Amino acid sequence: MINKILIANRGEIACRVIRTARKLGYRTVAVYSQADAHAPHVGLADEAVCLGGAPASESYLRGDRIIEVARQTGADAIHPGYGFLSENAGFAQACVDAGLIFIGPPAQAIRVMGDKAGAKARMIEARVPTAPGYLGEDQSEERLHAEAERLGYPLLVKAVSGGGGRGMRLVHHASELSLALSGARREALSAFGDGTLMLERLILNGRHIEIQVFADAHGHAVYIGERDCTSQRRRQKVIEEAPSPVVSPEMRASMGRDAVAAALAVGYRGAGTVEFIVDDGLNYYFLEMNTRLQVEHPVTEMISGFDLVEWQLRVAAGQPLPVKQEDIRLHGHAIEARLYAEDPYAGFAPQTGRIAWWRPGRALYDGVRIDDGICEGGEVTPFYDAMVAKVIVHGRDRDDAIRRLMAALEDAPLLGLNNNARFLRDLVDHEDFRQATMTTTLIDQWAEQQEPIMLRPVAPREALLVAAAVHASRQAAAAERILRSASVAGFDLKLETGASRHALRVMPGARGVVHIQCSAEGIDATVTLLSHEDGEQGGELRYELDGVRKRVLAVWVGEALHVVMQAATHVFTEVSPWPQQDQANDPRRALSPVAGVIAQVLVKEGDAVEAGQQLVSVEAMKMEMWLCAQAPGVVKAVLGSTGDQVQAQAVIVELELREQP
Repeated sequence: MINKILIANRGEIACRVIRTARKLGYRTVAVYSQADAHAPHVGLADEAVCLGGAPASESYLRGDRIIEVARQTGADAIHPGYGFLSENAGFAQACVDAGLIFIGPPAQAIRVMGDKAGAKARMIEARVPTAPGYLGEDQSEERLHAEAERLGYPLLVKAVSGGGGRGMRLVHHASELSLALSGARREALSAFGDGTLMLERLILNGRHIEIQVFADAHGHAVYIGERDCTSQRRRQKVIEEAPSPVVSPEMRASMGRDAVAAALAVGYRGAGTVEFIVDDGLNYYFLEMNTRLQVEHPVTEMISGFDLVEWQLRVAAGQPLPVKQEDIRLHGHAIEARLYAEDPYAGFAPQTGRIAWWRPGRALYDGVRIDDGICEGGEVTPFYDAMVAKVIVHGRDRDDAIRRLMAALEDAPLLGLNNNARFLRDLVDHEDFRQATMTTTLIDQWAEQQEPIMLRPVAPREALLVAAAVHASRQAAAAERILRSASVAGFDLKLETGASRHALRVMPGARGVVHIQCSAEGIDATVTLLSHEDGEQGGELRYELDGVRKRVLAVWVGEALHVVMQAATHVFTEVSPWPQQDQANDPRRALSPVAGVIAQVLVKEGDAVEAGQQLVSVEAMKMEMWLCAQAPGVVKAVLGSTGDQVQAQAVIVELELREQP
């Protein structure tokens, strides 16, 4: 019997499991790292125990410590969530050996399907179509280079263990292979403790489509439709939807039969996902099987009406599946957008910092669901995945779902650090997405070609007017308190947003009226501020412009005003009268773009370097970022070593520049 469940994970999936467990009457235990001491999942559970330090290796990857906590708290089952130890066969077996129920497949099934090379070999035996590749035990550099030449380019280097895009590199040319192999192996060792690699020919212009399967301990298995996960950046998913806009009923049935056969062949139990790559002729090829619940499972729940976590708990307790294949009916269309703490307009660089505003309840209308594991005032740290929330919508059809998702992204902004909300909104409204012509590499191609969707949104004129009116109103209120005057004379206001500066003349009047002028930009407008909620911090602002009453989110974060329009956050600050030194563009210093860990150092003091040469790589939130020399010179100092933790904008390498001839 199951009475108390320990959730061996964090963030939104821990919260998700806790809520379903509570619905079914189970008590729950949360575990957390020192960095997550105040995270929402800690307070949501009935009990919580600290595992150790902030790095996953000191906390969420400590299987022995997790089992010890289960014994300490009297938990009789462990739900691994996804990531971390969820696909670790050794951990699954250790749970069973300790007398605990592992809420997932048997260790042997994880072992077989978790080895991507072995799983692919099984599929070849079962005559499931697979992409050409190399699965051999010989992991020498010479053999991998030889196999790559045989397969041809472009190809994928993939870690045989784990998932989530870790240990995966896209290689276009032979000259890139050595660096890709070393980077993928190092990342896989760090994340999964296994640096074994495989090679796979890249299916050009492919779509990533996966089948949700579920099996019980009584020999029954079903598939619950497919999910289209084609919209990816750097081999990691961004948008998922169900059903796929390109899959016919016949294709769905064929893929479903293959997926169920794969699960039954390894004695599978619980939730699993069989992933396929689909070429432009709609031929599908087996990629891998994820032996766990997927991040994108909510879209399947939305179109089927099933609670897949509830199914997991019931199957783990020995109950049969609640439905047969012929009873499964899918309704409408669902889309999930992954909200990442990253800057899509700066190479998707991960972001860390304090969450100044997060109130997702503002967007929760019918058909909208937001799964998160963050809270206002909390910290996004560099130790874990950059995904902080998921915005999921369900509509009558695909257009309905797209419209709802665009609205939800605007109504639930995350303020305080850069994120991809506006990019997500633009992506689902892009012609390629609407016409279902996305491929797994298209977003990366957009980034290389600097397509308009990859350019940082410019603050619209209306956002500038709102910001000027709010700044002016704040200053006028302060002046009135000091001078006790009935009105305040007009004054000059200089605002900065991004790389733009605006010199304005503002004239506050009575009852919230602010007149704004700027002859250089052709501005002569009057904004009437009607109300601004939440006092000093701000919030929803109601105003009138050109006879139309509107509302917008305008929040103070320190001395900066964040104005949200069409899911983009525009930050306005008053220009300082004092000159500021731009260290970020100083070619004498290589700065860490984010808080993270130094993964590799390629230079030492005294080395001569050329412009564009790689110096140091920093790893944060599942991404490895290289710092390169901006100009030729000689390394003056290296201020960090492999494994060191660094803060954002920390100087890692100092150069003495070489004069150009």
